[in-house]
Amino acid sequence: VGCDRSKNLVDICGEKHFQAFVCDALSVPIRSGSCDACISIAVIHHFSTAERRLATIQELARLLRPGGTALIYVWAMEQEYKNQKSKYLKEKNGSKNKDKEMNTGTAQRPFSDQGPDNSNQDSAWSNQLLKDLKDESCGAKPVADFRLPVHTNRTSFHSQDLLVPWHLKSGTKKKEESVDTVLVPSGSKESQELSPVFHRYYHVFCEGELEAVCRSLDCVKVQKSYYDQGNWCVILEKL
Repeated sequence: VGCDRSKNLVDICGEKHFQAFVCDALSVPIRSGSCDACISIAVIHHFSTAERRLATIQELARLLRPGGTALIYVWAMEQEYKNQKSKYLKEKNGSKNKDKEMNTGTAQRPFSDQGPDNSNQDSAWSNQLLKDLKDESCGAKPVADFRLPVHTNRTSFHSQDLLVPWHLKSGTKKKEESVDTVLVPSGSKESQELSPVFHRYYHVFCEGELEAVCRSLDCVKVQKSYYDQGNWCVILEKL
């Protein structure tokens, strides 16, 4: 059984005869202790405060039966780890999509949120204020009037809290294709014609941060913590 915040994505699951429903990760309408296993892939990094990120893990743990396990993936601040660049950085100059973008002005990619995003090349600053930023890790310090940077595609992260721009395709497309994104040079004619542009919030996790949050809960134990291609990952067991 799957769930997602996006009705469009849930509808796609229904068309493919999968069981899925719309819900919020902070409040999943499933009975406590009824799941053998839960998976949370590229979800928790979208919550904007430490308290909300902790609450999502608590909710995940609530669903598990004793002895049940959960797998969590979040984006990593460290896109270069142990002297190895992630696939995300390695593809900066070598991907076919990148070449297509440079040659034609546009490139397409399937909607995917399992790794750092392939989005618009935009290094501008957003006007949205960062609120409730706590002093968490990586030496991050709260600033009263700090504007979130908009991430530049295929580059290292310079902030734990940032926005990633998503351009939706224009024109008539099948529902399966309606959630694709388009890569366009900032300020280009193609960019001006595409609308709307959504800026999605991300909190990228530093080494040890996700594990520390999980270990703060008495109801679970961390079975494993590891790095995987630009993501920090944990496997939890319900006590």
